[in-house]
Amino acid sequence: MPNSLDLIRRLEQNIGRALVGKPQVIRLAVVGLLARGHLLIEDVPGVGKTTLAAALARSIGAGFQRIQFTSDMLPSDVIGVSIWEPEKSEFVFKPGPLFTNIVLADEINRTTPKTQSSLLEAMNEAQVSLDHSTYPLPRPFMVLATQNPREHEGTYPLPESQLDRFLLRIRVGYPDAPDEKSVLRGAGQPSLDVLMPVLQAEDVMALQEEADGVRADESILDYIMALVAATRSSLLLALGVSPRGSLALLRAARAHALADGRDYLLPDDVKSLAVPALAHRVMLKGVGGQGAVDAETVLRAIVQDVPVPR
Repeated sequence: MPNSLDLIRRLEQNIGRALVGKPQVIRLAVVGLLARGHLLIEDVPGVGKTTLAAALARSIGAGFQRIQFTSDMLPSDVIGVSIWEPEKSEFVFKPGPLFTNIVLADEINRTTPKTQSSLLEAMNEAQVSLDHSTYPLPRPFMVLATQNPREHEGTYPLPESQLDRFLLRIRVGYPDAPDEKSVLRGAGQPSLDVLMPVLQAEDVMALQEEADGVRADESILDYIMALVAATRSSLLLALGVSPRGSLALLRAARAHALADGRDYLLPDDVKSLAVPALAHRVMLKGVGGQGAVDAETVLRAIVQDVPVPR
């Protein structure tokens, strides 16, 4: 039987066949999966956001749905709708595209806040409530949402309550020249079509359970609390990290430690994930929550200033 580290390496390598030259991005996506979290991918079009989501789903043999969000979408287009069936003389629920394992919420900021909010319960509790009934979502369940930070015309910025549901915010970025050349040669695109599962849903859920059990010493918990407290007292931030944010950082750090083959946390696990786990949960003073790069700069400075436990 392969151990957890072998399974995670196998998963990362398989995704890397499709998304060339982005091991750190792949690691963050895997961390999100192991921590039962959701990813917000902010980047320009064409850098591999859809490829990352599809490759992750194929690699674990999971169901995959891409939802292209538009301004005229309704919540029922996402979660489904109850339809009257005369033969049964009752309403029957017809699940929407949300009822799958890996959901790509493409350009999530192009739909209205009402439709955006239809994802809240699903992302928080892995279930959907409709017409006084509750419908569980498949396990594992993960949302990867994308938005273009450079384009604001016709968009609806995600409110803080929605942003807070994402475990990590990441960017794919442009590939390095050698990696882009290998894509041009055909190293990336054909691989997605022939990508085979290297894990099953049961393996993923077992790894998630194992990540939950990664040991966090008191000094690590104090370190997380110190980072969070620094965001709340920063003169540059109008809104600091909430308790949900500190829990998210702990969950992500545990998954990161497991991906490194450890059953205990190190300060480096927390440091490496502080920016992707916390930057989207703070609000800069005087800018209405916009300016993600500046928020990340503030978080990096906080990480540098807060003493690391010995």
